[in-house]
Amino acid sequence: MGNDQQSVIVRALQPDDYERWLALWLAYQDFYEVTLEEAVSRSTFSRFLDPDEPVSGFVAAQGEDLVGLVNAVLHRSTWTVADYCYLEDLYVAPTVRGSGSGKMLIEQVRDFARQHGCSRLYWHTHQTNKRAQKLYNWVAEDSGFIEYRMTL
Repeated sequence: MGNDQQSVIVRALQPDDYERWLALWLAYQDFYEVTLEEAVSRSTFSRFLDPDEPVSGFVAAQGEDLVGLVNAVLHRSTWTVADYCYLEDLYVAPTVRGSGSGKMLIEQVRDFARQHGCSRLYWHTHQTNKRAQKLYNWVAEDSGFIEYRMTL
């Protein structure tokens, strides 16, 4: 990936980011051992660029390289008047892990959630993802909730 001497900046996704974003998105899928159809990836990216969609995508860029991604979803809650912000996906390339890029991406979503008047930012990770949990325990608190899923 990129030159280690260049600083990392976090910014919103741009239309010409698709191929570089896709490489990170596929690496993220590999990490979680899932495969999404190409149509899902294209639709997801397209939604990020649509200001009327409740999803937003941000990337960590190091020069011309994209070295991380984070995706956020704004949604209503039955527990507050204000919306919640769900940090749905976070991925940092192995070459820059530990550099602070993950924290910067989380902070970008935190700022985004504040700008949208959200009352909560939350996310989850797999119980085996111990490296990510070190970061998450540093920047947030573990709610103690366990997630259950039902395929529809």
